[in-house]
Amino acid sequence: MTTQPEHPAGAGCVYIIDDDEAIRDSLGWLLQSRDVETRAFASAEAFLAVWSADLAGCVLLDIRMDGMSGLALFDRLRDAGNRMPVIFLTGHGDVPIAVASLKKGAHDFVEKPFNDNELVDRIIEALTLDATTRSQNSARQDAAARLASLSPRERQVMDKIIEGKLNKIIADELAISMRTVEMHRAHVFEKMGVKNSVELARMLALLD
Repeated sequence: MTTQPEHPAGAGCVYIIDDDEAIRDSLGWLLQSRDVETRAFASAEAFLAVWSADLAGCVLLDIRMDGMSGLALFDRLRDAGNRMPVIFLTGHGDVPIAVASLKKGAHDFVEKPFNDNELVDRIIEALTLDATTRSQNSARQDAAARLASLSPRERQVMDKIIEGKLNKIIADELAISMRTVEMHRAHVFEKMGVKNSVELARMLALLD
C-alpha cells in the first residue's frame, strides 16, 4: 500500500489558474478532498491582480490560455520575485516548452490528462517545499536582525567565541578584563537567543 504525502501543517494555498472552468472546478474538488486549500482564477490577469510576494503555497498554471499565456505569467511572476513553486499543466505538444520552463525555475509540469493522485502528490510536495523555504528564510532574517543588534565590541567577542577561544585568551587579545569578556559573552548569547557557543555557531551558519 502506497503512503500518500501528508498536507504540510500551516501550508499555504494552491492557486489554480486555468481558463477552462471544468478543469478549475474538478481540480478544486480534488484538492479539497485532500484538505488542501485552493483559489481558482480564470485568467493570468485575474491572478496578477491579487498576487503579492508574501503569498504562500504553490501555483498550478495552465500553459495555454486566452489572453496572457501561462508562460508569460510565469515570466512576470519570476521577474516580480515570486517564491511560490509553479507547476505547469500541459498538453502533450507543450512538453518541450514545459521542460524549457524548468530551466527557468519552474518547479514541475504535469501532462493532461493527469493521474489525480500523482498530481495531488506533486502539489503537496510543492507545498512542503514552500513551507520549508519560508521557514528557513524567516530563521535567516531573524538571525540577521539579531546579529545587527550587537555592538562592535560584542561582535569582536562573538567572533573569538566562534573561534573557540577561552575568556582569558579573548581578554588578552582585546586588552580588556575577564569580567568584561564575561559580560559581553552574556550579552551576545542573550541578543542572539542562544544558550551556548554551539547554538551560536548553528545560528550564524544560517547566514552563510
